[in-house]
Amino acid sequence: MRCEWMAKIHFEKRNTTAKWVLFLVPILSIVVGLCFAGIFIVTTGKNPLDVYLLMFEGAFGSAYGLSETVVKAIPLMLTGLGVSLAFRMQLWNIGAEGQLYMGAMGATWLALRFPEWPAYLLLPGMLLLGFLLGGIWGLIPAIPRAFLKVNETITTLLLNYVAILWVDYLVYGPWKDPNGFNFPITAPFSENAILPVLGPSRIHVGLLIAFVATILLFVILRYTKWGFEIRVSGESAVAAQYAGMNYVRNILLVMFISGGLAGIAGMTEVSGITQRLQHGISPGYGYTAIIIAWLARLNPWAIVVVSFVFGGLLVGGYSIQTSGFSAATVAMLQGAILFFVVGGEIFIEHRLRLGGKGGKP
Repeated sequence: MRCEWMAKIHFEKRNTTAKWVLFLVPILSIVVGLCFAGIFIVTTGKNPLDVYLLMFEGAFGSAYGLSETVVKAIPLMLTGLGVSLAFRMQLWNIGAEGQLYMGAMGATWLALRFPEWPAYLLLPGMLLLGFLLGGIWGLIPAIPRAFLKVNETITTLLLNYVAILWVDYLVYGPWKDPNGFNFPITAPFSENAILPVLGPSRIHVGLLIAFVATILLFVILRYTKWGFEIRVSGESAVAAQYAGMNYVRNILLVMFISGGLAGIAGMTEVSGITQRLQHGISPGYGYTAIIIAWLARLNPWAIVVVSFVFGGLLVGGYSIQTSGFSAATVAMLQGAILFFVVGGEIFIEHRLRLGGKGGKP
C-alpha cells in the first residue's frame, strides 16, 4: 500500500517558473542547509542557534566586523563573476582558485621587479598582468575543450593544484624573503604597489574594481551582441552554430575572461591585503565562488549580495573559533548549503505531483 502511494508521487516539468519560486527555493535551500549543519553542531554539545548568532554578531555586529566582511567579499565577487560568465555558456570552470593564484603571482612579479615605478603605472600594470595570467590559466583548458571536446571540469580542477603548488615553490624558493624569518613569503611590496584603502579600515580600492566589473558584465550580457551569443550558446550549442555564431571562439574568449576576473581577485589580495605573496593566499575563494554563482543564479548584481553574505560567513567562522570550533566548520556549512542549493534546482525546473502522470490521483 505504501509503495503504491509513493509510486503516485512524481516530478513534472514546469512550463514556466514563477518569480516567487526563483526567489523562495534558494532561500529555503539555505535554511535547510543550515538546519542540516545544525545536526552536526548538536553532536558537539552546542546549540546551533547560539553558534549562528555568534557568527552573525562577529560578521555584522560591529564596524570592524562589517569592514572585514566587505574585505572578504571583494575576491568572492570577482571570482564569482568569473565563474558565472563561464557557467552561462555551460562551461564548468572549476579552476577559479588556480586562476586567482596565477593572477596574484603575475601582480607580485611586477611589484617586485619594478618597485620604483610610480603608483599610477605600477598598479594598473599589476591589474593588467593579474588579468592576463589568470586569463591564460583559464584559456589552457579551454583549448582542448573547444577543439577536442575534452571535459573542462576535470582539467580546470587539476590546474588548481598546479598553480597553488607553483606559487608555493616560489615563496618557499626563489622569491622567498631573506629577511622573512624563514616564513614562506616574498619581500613586502613598495608603497607604490599597494592599493589605497577607503577610510579607516582594510577596505581597499578592489571594492570599486569589483563594482566596475559587475557593471561591465551586466551590460555585456544584457545589451551586447556578444552577450546574446553567450546566452544562446549556453542554451544550445547546436542552435548557436546553426545561427552562424562562432562557438569555438566564444569558448576561448569566455574562459579567458572568466580566468582573468579570478586573476584580478588575486591581484587585489596581494596588493590590497597581504601586500606580498605568501603561502595560502586564498582560503578557498575560487571554490566558494561556485556556490555564490549558483545561489545568485548567475546574475551579476545578485553575486554582489551573495558575496557579502558569504564574506560574513567567513568572518563569522573566525568568531566561533573562540567557542571551541575549528575554521573547518565554515567549510562544512558551505558544503551543506551547496548540496541543498543544487538539490533545490530540481524544484525550480519541476513541481511535485500526486497521482498518475496524467495528473489523475
